[in-house]
Amino acid sequence: MSPVIVVGAGPVGMSAALGLRAHGLPVTLLEADPQGRQRPGSRALFVHKETLRLLEDMRPGLAARIAEHGRTWQTKRTLYRGREVYARTFPPPSFPPPFTSLRQVDTERLLLAACEAAGVEFVWDARVAAVKATDTEVVVSGEDGRAWTGSHVIAADGARSAVRQELGIPMEGTSSAGFHVVVDVADIPGAELPLERVFHYEHPGVGGRSVMRVPFTGGFQVDLQCRDDDRQESYGTESAVREWLPAVVGQGYAERILWVSTYRFLRKVAADFTDPRHRVLLAGEAAHLFPPFGARGMNSGIADAAAAAAAVAAGTREAVAQFATDRRTAALFNSEAAGVALAHLRPRRRIVKAKQRAAATLAPVLPWCGAWLEHAPYGPRHGSPASAGRKY
Repeated sequence: MSPVIVVGAGPVGMSAALGLRAHGLPVTLLEADPQGRQRPGSRALFVHKETLRLLEDMRPGLAARIAEHGRTWQTKRTLYRGREVYARTFPPPSFPPPFTSLRQVDTERLLLAACEAAGVEFVWDARVAAVKATDTEVVVSGEDGRAWTGSHVIAADGARSAVRQELGIPMEGTSSAGFHVVVDVADIPGAELPLERVFHYEHPGVGGRSVMRVPFTGGFQVDLQCRDDDRQESYGTESAVREWLPAVVGQGYAERILWVSTYRFLRKVAADFTDPRHRVLLAGEAAHLFPPFGARGMNSGIADAAAAAAAVAAGTREAVAQFATDRRTAALFNSEAAGVALAHLRPRRRIVKAKQRAAATLAPVLPWCGAWLEHAPYGPRHGSPASAGRKY
């Protein structure tokens, strides 16, 4: 039996490999980077309940290992210009929890171990140069002259997907001005911050820019929303972060920075999620790019991976075509939801700012106003078409 080729050993690619092995199919996973690569930073931070269930179906026990390593906080808190407008504490979760929070490097480590135990064949230093599909197989050629033949290819090779470019499938959508800064910070042992997620509108300590703090195992992530005219060197370098971080989380953390990165908002979806011969399937950032609010990126990518594995296991062109239709519908919903969140976070109309200010004023007497301020930055999470998998 010809193997299925998966391109990309990130969370989505390894999830696709696990899904294929759960269906009893042989898998060859190609990764451009060398074995033992270092990928710093939290990147995708949340693993949601739906994703844990998918991973558990792929490899029993995997969800528990991820949840045990991650952190699930019970308190959500929202402030506006230094004043609390919303707080809610939930009861201790059952299993699986509603989410778990851990750095992507840890998620990848656990997925890699699961793949190795499941019999996935890894090929490192395998940078893709060409992809040729026929009615019966796909040949993937590497830059170093090696070639691999498989029944199908699942492309999970990221935003600059070589496979997608080889197929000539364009990305459609928009990009937004401005940038955010993402900082991973290690806990101070014995003086850990409260285990809660905090979103702070117009934080007075950083000139009225909005800030979010999210715990993960061993530390927390801080996301600073910059303005369109902010300079990256003023906010997005490690030296700049050392200057503004104490005003957000207190003294003692400037020397505990683990990672600093910046990102710009992209909302793009591939024009198609498969090739004309229905032998290549796109998943994750090879197929769609979303802003991070709502944690749609990796979670929707793992849903893509599970659906792609099921379609390949079905063994028909019709199953692959249905995968492409369903997951593109889900991606378009997620892109629209991310756009709603983005319009709230980076309002172009004064009326949006005025609504936020009014809601903050009324929150003490009208709790639903505080709840709106709490939920709006993440975009709508329900109401997608049935084929979109409700959320992801």
